[in-house]
Amino acid sequence: MAATAWLSHGDTSWQLIAATIVGMQSVPGLAILYGGIVKKKWAVNSAFMVFYAFAAVLVAWLLWGYNMGFGPEWQPFVGMPGPIASMADELKQAAIPAANATAAFPMSAMVYFQFVFAAITLILIAGSVVARMSFLAWMIFVPAWLTCSYVIGAFSLWGGGWLAQKGVLDYSGGYVIHLAAGISGFVAAWVVGPRHARDRENFMPNNILLMLAGAGLLWLGWNGFNGGDPYSANADAGAAVLNTNVATAMSLLVWMLLDYIIYGRPSVIGAVQGMITGLVAITPAAGFVNGYGALLIGLLSGSIPWFTMNVLGKRLSFFRKVDDTLGVFHTHAVAGLLGGIATGFLATPEGAAAFGVPNNFGLLYGNPHQVVLQLIGAGFIIVFNIVVTFVLLKIIGLFVRLRMPEEILEVGDDAVHGEEAYAFYGDGQRQPVLGD
Repeated sequence: MAATAWLSHGDTSWQLIAATIVGMQSVPGLAILYGGIVKKKWAVNSAFMVFYAFAAVLVAWLLWGYNMGFGPEWQPFVGMPGPIASMADELKQAAIPAANATAAFPMSAMVYFQFVFAAITLILIAGSVVARMSFLAWMIFVPAWLTCSYVIGAFSLWGGGWLAQKGVLDYSGGYVIHLAAGISGFVAAWVVGPRHARDRENFMPNNILLMLAGAGLLWLGWNGFNGGDPYSANADAGAAVLNTNVATAMSLLVWMLLDYIIYGRPSVIGAVQGMITGLVAITPAAGFVNGYGALLIGLLSGSIPWFTMNVLGKRLSFFRKVDDTLGVFHTHAVAGLLGGIATGFLATPEGAAAFGVPNNFGLLYGNPHQVVLQLIGAGFIIVFNIVVTFVLLKIIGLFVRLRMPEEILEVGDDAVHGEEAYAFYGDGQRQPVLGD
């Protein structure tokens, strides 16, 4: 095959690896984490919501979603919808025309890399509504929310849209992914309604070791999540990976210590929550901050979301009325907002220059306006996702039931899918007796 002048084999290899390990955060990572952290009767349904979203987003992404998020500008907040499926499209040099950006790998690698980010956003929303949302309603909601919400945030911040032009920073998705998912998940939990009353009272994980396996895939997969966003196998990618792991480790330790101090014992589930908030909070800042900034973000992400979840979440009726099953609001909305604002304070001139935005360093380095820009970006993502998610679900609810009937909620997986996670003894099998 003839050599292509713009193609870097190293950048192409890294981009495909990064995309693959981000995909593994969802399947199998979050499928395993969700399947382990929920009650036994919801393990299949929760994991299957993940697999469905991953598949449905990819098809929609190829046919219209990618160009809405990263294609030629249609409006200041969205690109022109259309497919990107021809061989000519897939082989040409990756470019984001509205952002006037190119990369040294093919468009096919760019499309797939951005797809795994879109997919995991919907999968995070699922964590707010597992154990009661109708699977048919979920099937409709996934492509609808991708089309009406995700691509707007992606184009506005990453595709060259109005927030990018203002200078709002979001290195790898603190706003586009996590703040949007946390806010939308909370709204969805409110509109869909709560779990079965008995599930709300007792929702013990069915397999904590399985949950830890999923959490481990999530943590290590984040190296691709943040390391892939310079679109190059360069020094900034290395800094982003190191900062990601430093902040995550600090956040996990802080959350664990707070559990120890307040409740008298360290919690494995709590440690995983702290891990997640660290990953989320460092995401908008990963390549902009230095190691000290990463440590500070980890300290904040291990304490502030801990407080909102364990104190405000239990005391404020606002939180008690909305059944956010896995606490996605706290682990993603709060942590994503925290990380985005912290970026406005802690982004270094060196990090901003390495990413190609030399004027967008933080307040601590002499640019207080960056904090204002970060607040503007957060405000847009919050308000927009509240409105769009509410309206979408109300429209879907006119045609299909959003929440499963009580008799199905009573049974769980077997009633929804005709399958169970742990069917130790099938039909016709002899159960062991003492002495076998």
